[in-house]
Amino acid sequence: MAARQPYIDSDTSDEAVRATCDDATICKRFASSKSYWKDPYIQYFVRSVGERKAPEINRGYYARVQGVNHLLDAFLRKTHCDCQVINLGAGLDTTFWRLKDENLMPRKFFEVDFPTVVARKIHNIKTKPPLSKPLIETHSTDSLLLDAHSLDSDRYCIIGADLRDISNLDEKLKKFQLNPELPTLLLSECVLVYMTPSQSSNVVHWAAETFPTAMFVNYEQVNMSDRFGQVMIENLRRRQCNLAGVEACQSLDTQRERFLKTGWEQSDALDMMTVYSMLPQDDVARIERLEFLDERELLQQLLQHYSICWATKDKLKLGLSQLAF
Repeated sequence: MAARQPYIDSDTSDEAVRATCDDATICKRFASSKSYWKDPYIQYFVRSVGERKAPEINRGYYARVQGVNHLLDAFLRKTHCDCQVINLGAGLDTTFWRLKDENLMPRKFFEVDFPTVVARKIHNIKTKPPLSKPLIETHSTDSLLLDAHSLDSDRYCIIGADLRDISNLDEKLKKFQLNPELPTLLLSECVLVYMTPSQSSNVVHWAAETFPTAMFVNYEQVNMSDRFGQVMIENLRRRQCNLAGVEACQSLDTQRERFLKTGWEQSDALDMMTVYSMLPQDDVARIERLEFLDERELLQQLLQHYSICWATKDKLKLGLSQLAF
């Protein structure tokens, strides 16, 4: 008989999931302060660099950031930026500002997260000119829509919504000029794993049904049935953080199948150790000189338990299935 899962109150669990947004931002802030990659905007969301993070954590975040950016930027170039991006569970992510600096802006960049997370992000944008100025520069009129749980400008939109309520999500995105006919990249990083398999399937199926030409990029855990994976699950559970969707994280195959079963034409997945080995090796050599890594085996174990899975639909025949590492 399967072991009974300890009961975790859903409000407590949601609060613990929201706390993972801070964890990720703090880790990214520290790694970028060590020059793993450049992010001049993250300092406006997390003031202090905080306590030192282990080198394998910094390298893990480097692989995550570079891997996700590789697919996102490839999609933007393939569509000549005549597209839209939807970051699901975006947290305090700074991608919009990076894309503006690099002249890789899609027609519109949408972000969705819990209303409480969105309220914090909007407050930071309103009170920090280095964040608000680029947004105003990409907006054509004097006024932009701004309230506690949403921000809408010509090129950037933040929406407070619960991804488990698909009809509400769909309604809010369309209210802010989402165009289903435009090529669309959907991005989720450690988001689907906190939803039940049926809830995450609903999100992935909604995306496949809504956008005829699209790519979905999902970064999250994989190979979770081995001992290392079980320890990760137990550590999160101790923090009241339940990986409700861990079933889809058993293998690269289960990651791919989630998309193939819900209307996506093509899907592929790699663990992050493989992604790390496929990133530009001159830059990998540069970051490996930043800090001494005592236990390479621990880094390998960590990277083997995260993956990037991507899926495509290509009604416009843009060649999206060619996008890979």
